[in-house]
This record gives sequence, C-alpha cells and structure tokens, in this order.
Amino acid sequence: MANDQQQDTARTISGRRPLLVSFSGIDGSGKTTQIDAVLAWLRDAGLRVRLLRFWDDIAVLGRMRETMSHTLFKSEKGIGSPDKPVQRVDKNVRAWYMTASRLYLYFLDAARLAFVIATASRRDADVVVFDRFLYDELANLDLGNPVARAYARMLLRSVPRPDVAFLLDADPVQARARKPEYPLDFIYKNRAAYLTLARLTEGITVIKPLAAEDVTEVVLNQISAALPRPRPEALPHEQSLATTESPSHQ
Repeated sequence: MANDQQQDTARTISGRRPLLVSFSGIDGSGKTTQIDAVLAWLRDAGLRVRLLRFWDDIAVLGRMRETMSHTLFKSEKGIGSPDKPVQRVDKNVRAWYMTASRLYLYFLDAARLAFVIATASRRDADVVVFDRFLYDELANLDLGNPVARAYARMLLRSVPRPDVAFLLDADPVQARARKPEYPLDFIYKNRAAYLTLARLTEGITVIKPLAAEDVTEVVLNQISAALPRPRPEALPHEQSLATTESPSHQ
C-alpha cells in the first residue's frame, strides 16, 4: 500500500513543473543537516530530486570569485570545523568597492538563477532543492541602507520565488562554534540582515533555533503540504507551526 501511494505521488508530481525548495541562513545554522534529511525523505517517497548548490551551480564565475578573495584578502581556504577553524575574508568585507562589485555580480547571479528556474523541467526532477538562494547573497548587503533595500527588492522581483523557502535562524555564538569561519560581530550583523530580508520578502518561513529533529519535523510538514496530493505516508502530521514565524510577525 505504501509503495502504491508513493508511486501515485510521483505520477501526480510528474505532471507539474518541479517544486522549488530553498534553504537559507547564516553559516552553522544547520542547512546541510536539514537538506540531507529532506533529500532522503523525498527519494524514499519515490520522487526525483535535484540539488543545486548556489555557490557551485548558480553563481557566475564562482571559482574566479573565490580565487580573488584568497588572493586579495588572504582568505583561508576550506570549511571551518570545531577542530579546525579557518579565517574567511570575503563576504564580511564591507569596503565600497566590494559593495559595488557585489551589486554587479549579484545582478548576474539573479539573471542566471532566473534562467535555471525557467528551464527546470519536470522531465529532470520532481523537486529542486536549493542549498542557499539569492537571499543568501542579498543578506551580505547593508540592508539598513535604503538604496541597498531598493536594490534587493528589484532583484527579488526578477527571480521566481521558491514554492517553499526556509530561513533557519540560529544563535550566532552557537553557529560559530559549529562552523568557525567569520568574526562573531559579522555573524550578528549577517543574522540581522537575514531577518530584515525575511520581512521584505513574502513567503519565507523563519524557523527559530530548535533541536535538529524538531526543525526536520517542521520542514517536512511544510514540504508535505506543498506537494500535490496524495502525499507520501509516514509524515509527521498535525505538526504545530507555532515554532515558525511568518515574515509579517518578525
């Protein structure tokens, strides 16, 4: 019976464009953990899933941009971990020339993202999961500046919104302990920018800091609700959304 329902779900979704799901948040907020859980759950449901990592699959000239940050700012390479911290110097640089470069590059990234979404085919995947989205770039801007906010709104209007978008909120101190890469003062500013962006953007679900399994339960329930009926079995039904905040309640 479960296999029959999973096959029915897969056939139902195959008649639509791919469902778009995105995960955003500061470094160390738990995005990878939740994405892995979602991918496993969707595949167990018999759905074809495509994972797109924003920096690798969307960002224009991503490798060159990374190389330039290492060369210009002596940024350390690699991903920080509790036993091996790294000192990244890239998105935390707020000099005027870096802001100007970001405005240009983010425009190119938005155009490429819009193209990727427009050409996403149900023949290739039932669900497309984004590991970071345009939101994660815009959060690097000073959104307290009205010009930066107007620019962010313009780019957001140019890109189709995900069907389900998650912003995983996190305590900066705990996030940095899990992934030590940037100074703590920058992480606080980055978190504030994400929350500002959520207020500016319709449809982002902000999930407060919770245990990983509780976050997974909320995430799967929301994705389940977005899937065409019939939904896969073995879902955590009736999960209260009291742990999430809509943008209007930030």
